[in-house]
Amino acid sequence: MGQLRRWAGVPMALLAAGILIGGDPVSAGAAPKPVPPTVTEAVTNKLLGQAERSSTGDVATPETRVTISRQDGRWAFGTAVAVAPRKEDAHPTGSVFIARADGGRWRVAFDGEADFSELAGESPLVSERERQVFKTTPAPTYAGGDYRTGMALPFAVGQTWTLTSGPHGWGGSESPYSSVDLAGGDQVVRAARGGTAYTMCQGWIRVIHDRGYSTDYYHLWSSISVNGAAVGAGAYLGYTGTDVTCGGAAYGRHVHFGLRQNSAYVPIAGHGIGKWAFENGAAAYQGGARHGSAWAGAGSAVYNYGALGFNQGVVDANGGGSLTRRAGPGTGYAALGSVGDGATVTISCSANGTSHAGRYGTTSLWNRLSDGSWVSDAYLWTGVNTTINGWC
Repeated sequence: MGQLRRWAGVPMALLAAGILIGGDPVSAGAAPKPVPPTVTEAVTNKLLGQAERSSTGDVATPETRVTISRQDGRWAFGTAVAVAPRKEDAHPTGSVFIARADGGRWRVAFDGEADFSELAGESPLVSERERQVFKTTPAPTYAGGDYRTGMALPFAVGQTWTLTSGPHGWGGSESPYSSVDLAGGDQVVRAARGGTAYTMCQGWIRVIHDRGYSTDYYHLWSSISVNGAAVGAGAYLGYTGTDVTCGGAAYGRHVHFGLRQNSAYVPIAGHGIGKWAFENGAAAYQGGARHGSAWAGAGSAVYNYGALGFNQGVVDANGGGSLTRRAGPGTGYAALGSVGDGATVTISCSANGTSHAGRYGTTSLWNRLSDGSWVSDAYLWTGVNTTINGWC
């Protein structure tokens, strides 16, 4: 028995010691190497973690739909959606994603995250147009007191629709109250501001804008099918409808319009959209919006005045009437006429003057308008609590 027995040309002693299998050295009893996750698995895991954090109480793991619309070697791009239960107070959640394979793992980033901007700058799958939109460094702008969006309402400028529901959560009654419901007019839903558009699922379009903002439009019929297409302000997205392909419920045709910033839904209250400033009510679906001194609650008509410029304000005389224009920053200067409640004014610069109390508090800030006259900032809605176009 002095010779080693062989199996398929390999010494049995080596096999017994676990030294050689298939040409690779292994240890006896060693566990197999883990299989690296696919990009779909990596995106799904991240999505489910996000869905769990924003859960409205549903225990069951939601159905997920990951669509890889572009892929090239170690890069992937697409959408990821967590489908909601088909019931009231439920809406799907989801993100546009970029993924890159790094060392056997997938690095996944969702739109609005800092990583998303970084990966977009490197990915060969992202167009230069998209890159320009994505490159904005995320920051909690609204939390810093800047509520300007540059957005119109999501229908044609000059039309009047019904605010069927005031501010509420994207999924229903949960916080933040990021969303409103709108219906009426010609029922054509349009982009609130220019950006790049993505089909999250049938009936659900997301438009990613500048300044970290994005807007969601759900329940649409005949919605566009897009994968990063450029859309201008007012571009057709679909018709109001009752589509619930990705879950939720809709009992009358409308658009469920949601506001996001930096990869999360944010309170729509305080933000200026269509020259209306939204306000929460005592509970979800209550509340409404204000244009100057005019108030529109749930069930009221809202006229789309268009987007408020970043150097503009809406006159709020705090009760109607008009606002006196002055020759300088204070009531001691000569009156030069007036401007009516709800009017849009363009601000050239600002200075301190006499102090006044308006709807939103007391201030000594005065704004010089484009015609050279001055008005107190206490009677303007600009979206910020300080100067918006520098000091005079």
